[in-house]
Amino acid sequence: MKRIICVDDDAALRNVFSLIFARAGYDIEVCPDGEAIMNNEIQLPDIYILDKQLSGYSGLDICLFLKSQPSTRRIPVIIISASPTLASDSDDVGADGYLEKPFRLKDLLDMVESYTTNRILND
Repeated sequence: MKRIICVDDDAALRNVFSLIFARAGYDIEVCPDGEAIMNNEIQLPDIYILDKQLSGYSGLDICLFLKSQPSTRRIPVIIISASPTLASDSDDVGADGYLEKPFRLKDLLDMVESYTTNRILND
């Protein structure tokens, strides 16, 4: 079963992500912030979904950290946000993809499936 770690400070979105991805057959772990990731206290997933705007570490900070670590640099990272600079910010930190809020859940599911399938094929 493919594993997702999703970091979003919005409890309602975390609940939606948990339901949608569990129904789609993923093992999903949701977190309100990036503290556990930044402290390497989390089981590695097949993909990360990070909200750009978080308290403490931003999704961009977390992505930079993940892409700098040998154990996580090849794990895909998707950044989500309503920020008008999302595309350039995501590129700047090495994110594999991004989705602007509001987005269709199907688009997020499709993107996750694409990245996790390609990662398995390329490993």
